[in-house]
Amino acid sequence: MFKTILVPTDGSESAKHAFLTALTIAEKHEARIVLLHIVFTPEALGYKLSNTATVPQDEISIYGKEALTATLTDANQGIVPIEQKLKPGHPAAGIINEIETGNYDLVVMGSRGYGPVMGPLLGSVSQRVLLKATCPVMIVK
Repeated sequence: MFKTILVPTDGSESAKHAFLTALTIAEKHEARIVLLHIVFTPEALGYKLSNTATVPQDEISIYGKEALTATLTDANQGIVPIEQKLKPGHPAAGIINEIETGNYDLVVMGSRGYGPVMGPLLGSVSQRVLLKATCPVMIVK
């Protein structure tokens, strides 16, 4: 039933729990997992730092790899193939874009990640994904 499962992560405990849930599903269905982290950038909200300044790609890679590593830490991945993806942008828009351009059978994501400071600014990423996704979405608490 499920062959490719997208798991967006921000490295939070909620995202780790979603990843573990996705691993269980993937094992049962012999599916693969795409672990995705969208590195939030100022440009994602329409801000331009200057005509030439942008967030350096190496910084995006550093922060993104930390989130991916945090999600994978202490997880028994077993035989499930896991592809890691890292992209800059707004988390909800980036996840929705990935769903639209990829061939996913299921999205498994945490219900909360940004917390009280960033949460109100960014809105509920899981809620936006749930409303716009073109495949089933499982929100894990």
